[in-house]
Amino acid sequence: MSTFLRRITFLALTIVLCAPFAMQSSLGQLPQPKAPSPRTASDPLNRETPNGTIFGFLEAAQSGNYAIAAQYLQMSPARRQTNGEALAQKLKTVMDIAFEGNLKPSREPEGEPQEGVPGDRQKLGTMSSGDVEAELELIRVPDANAGKIWLIASDTLTKVPELYDQVGARQVETRLPKWVVKHQFAGMPLWQWFALLLLIPVAAGAGWLVLVLLQIPMRWWAGRHGHSEVEVKSVSAPAWLLLGALIHKILAAYLDMPLLQRHYYTQVTAVAVIISTNWILWRVVRWFLRRVRNQALARGLGGTGSLMLLGERLVKAFIFVLAIFLVLGVLGFNLTTALAGVGIGTLAIGFGAQKTIENLFGGVSVLGDEVIRVGDVCKFGDRTGTVEDIGLRSTRVRTEERTLLAIPNGTVATINVENLSRRDKMLFKTVLGLHTDTSQERVRTVLSEIRRVLNSNPKIESPSFRVRLIELTSSALNVELVCYILTQDFNEFAAVREDVLLEVMNLVEDSGASLASSSQRLYLSPDPASSKPRGDVENKRGDESPQGKPQSSPAATDHENASSRLSADRARLESALRNRPQGDGKNARKDD
Repeated sequence: MSTFLRRITFLALTIVLCAPFAMQSSLGQLPQPKAPSPRTASDPLNRETPNGTIFGFLEAAQSGNYAIAAQYLQMSPARRQTNGEALAQKLKTVMDIAFEGNLKPSREPEGEPQEGVPGDRQKLGTMSSGDVEAELELIRVPDANAGKIWLIASDTLTKVPELYDQVGARQVETRLPKWVVKHQFAGMPLWQWFALLLLIPVAAGAGWLVLVLLQIPMRWWAGRHGHSEVEVKSVSAPAWLLLGALIHKILAAYLDMPLLQRHYYTQVTAVAVIISTNWILWRVVRWFLRRVRNQALARGLGGTGSLMLLGERLVKAFIFVLAIFLVLGVLGFNLTTALAGVGIGTLAIGFGAQKTIENLFGGVSVLGDEVIRVGDVCKFGDRTGTVEDIGLRSTRVRTEERTLLAIPNGTVATINVENLSRRDKMLFKTVLGLHTDTSQERVRTVLSEIRRVLNSNPKIESPSFRVRLIELTSSALNVELVCYILTQDFNEFAAVREDVLLEVMNLVEDSGASLASSSQRLYLSPDPASSKPRGDVENKRGDESPQGKPQSSPAATDHENASSRLSADRARLESALRNRPQGDGKNARKDD
């Protein structure tokens, strides 16, 4: 029941509460006799168009200023001075009760061409009461101060007194308290406002009842065609608003509201109908495009599904803009000028927003070519991530660092995009370094065993794998292993790669070989001078002793030679350690 009350409240706010503000805003723009209206510079009463003449007369008469209302009538100055106000009051009463037609006068100074009507005249509708009938007609006449203006034709005014005599008081008003008939709000008696408010729950209940009756065949159709009940209920709210507004308008026609208020009420209900209709269209388009998208995804057409997602957003934007223009047209705005302004604005935006348009068409081309899809793992330049969304302006990618990367669609359409999710198999390539001491027979054994391991694994493509000795270096014997793992899932690929590497380690150890390491070896050889006979060295040193200085003893000489050789060996070792290559992974050899 609470949902039902909320719907009634929403309908009340939409239909009724907007009307007083619209009427008051129009009354606030009532032209004054001494202050020219800002909308025109020539005629202070805005009589240059049929629309200005009719609504100017109605607003002046509604406010009780019949002296200004008489200025909209085709009368001589003398007759307007003596009989203008009374005739304007009678015409207002006749138009409120006896006018039949749609009050949509032209906003153009020349009016709208009508078949069988002279160019300086406009017929707006018929006023009939009893057996008397008259056309509400406007005529364009020259004015000394304002140029050409539109006035209510004298042919219509001649029948106003007779129509006024035929128009009687509403029968319902004779049975109501006088205070609700006498007092008015926004130009309409209070009893009509109360009636409008009372008709809201009546229209809401009738609309709900009609909607329930319509849902019976709709649910039967949905169940027969495999649609859920939620899809049927998705249009129930806008459909209820549409039915409620239409029923309220039908019932309000029996209230005989004044013509000006009737016009504003028609505008409000038309806005409600436009909103509800576009709301229903919005829901239907969303349901249809999502159904097409799901069918495309079920068939594996991810690009079509993503294109439907983009198309849904474009269609929704079009429906929203269409609703705005329809509402503006109902409220009386000149759509010709608006559309011309939109065309010029679109051209200006086209020049000023070239990148935005480029991104839009880039997104359409990407989705149309099905290069990437939502959920694909792709590489964009040097960045890799999962595509989360393809929007109107950019493509959003969740990177491996869990950051969100936004790439303009124009850039996506021009750069090289590598789709990793489209791989039918994954490449495994590595280089194994065997120790340089490994013999030729053991190398052949290792190659043969690796081929056997790859050939026996069902996840590895047998015809295409390759195991070859490719390079002999001073640090290792390099063996290249290249194969394709038959999977598209990276986790499964990592597991198969791990198993293969572990088996390769085991068979290398079993064959007696070993993998090369990055350690270095330093080879030191004895000093050639140390290989000479000790006696020769001692004699030579003894001969070179300075005169006058006692020669050293043989024991002291041996001790000095040993210390000298030890110091020389230590210096050469430290020099070799300082000068050896760093980080090249190769053995260094130092010859002394």
